[in-house]
Amino acid sequence: MKIKDLLSGLVTLEEADSPINGKISVVKSLGYGTYLQVGNLTQSGGVVFGIWKNTLSKIKTHINEPQNILILGLGGGSCAKISRKLWPYSIITGVDFDKTIVELGVRYLDLGKDSAEIVVSDAFEFVEKAVGDKKIYDLITIDLFVGQEYPVVFEGDDFLVNVKSILSDSGIAVFNRLFFDEKRSQSMNFGEKLEKYFSKVEYFYPEANVMMICNK
Repeated sequence: MKIKDLLSGLVTLEEADSPINGKISVVKSLGYGTYLQVGNLTQSGGVVFGIWKNTLSKIKTHINEPQNILILGLGGGSCAKISRKLWPYSIITGVDFDKTIVELGVRYLDLGKDSAEIVVSDAFEFVEKAVGDKKIYDLITIDLFVGQEYPVVFEGDDFLVNVKSILSDSGIAVFNRLFFDEKRSQSMNFGEKLEKYFSKVEYFYPEANVMMICNK
């Protein structure tokens, strides 16, 4: 059933309950098009599409066509769609633990039409297996929120070491973090930790986010 809010111009196309993220709303607006929302935070499409478009367009000036791209936190596929447009010949693998949000992305945001391989898996376990399989990626994006929270396991030494180990020598890893209220200090503390693992960390601030662009 479609729920219309005539004052805001918003239409809720569908609501789904996820065991991972709770209630996920598919919202359509005049200004941002169709997007997926958890609580008050957009997860895919809408403003998130703009955040990743600005970030990846910036990275494109510093990286050759990446042979292999890994998207950790595929969601509804914003990053995959932009990556395919910027790098038409790259092999793209998208990983997300939440099957529900992936299915909504397929139905409403054209996820899957970008020829990305979709893997429903825990990102930590996927990366750990990739290390064992000696997989190498030229671009890794890390967008691993559960609602507004960034799980502590993805700040841990084991995860960061593994991400670095599957990154090519000239590769780039991009960590997306929120940057408002108390999230500011949390994100900057995480950035300081990244600086201990990566040779260079550049900070880019689109919207209410900070993108940490890391060179191996």
